[in-house]
Amino acid sequence: MVNKEKIKAEVFDRLIVHLQTSTELQNIDLMDLAGFCRNCLAKWYMEASVGNATPIEYEDARQVIYGMPYDEWKKKYQK
Repeated sequence: MVNKEKIKAEVFDRLIVHLQTSTELQNIDLMDLAGFCRNCLAKWYMEASVGNATPIEYEDARQVIYGMPYDEWKKKYQK
């Protein structure tokens, strides 16, 4: 039987890696084209963690999505 959750997790991981390596793609571009950005993903990640024993804070969720602390990413890549 197909494990849909595993497939979804792999797709999500691939999206995150894509966004981490496509640093030329700015959040404003994502918002204009797709209606969500890296920060939205971080918020969704944080919200999904609420049901777990140890919820994830927003800045920690941002680090998962950005692959580094947000302030560091912002200094390196935000135009």
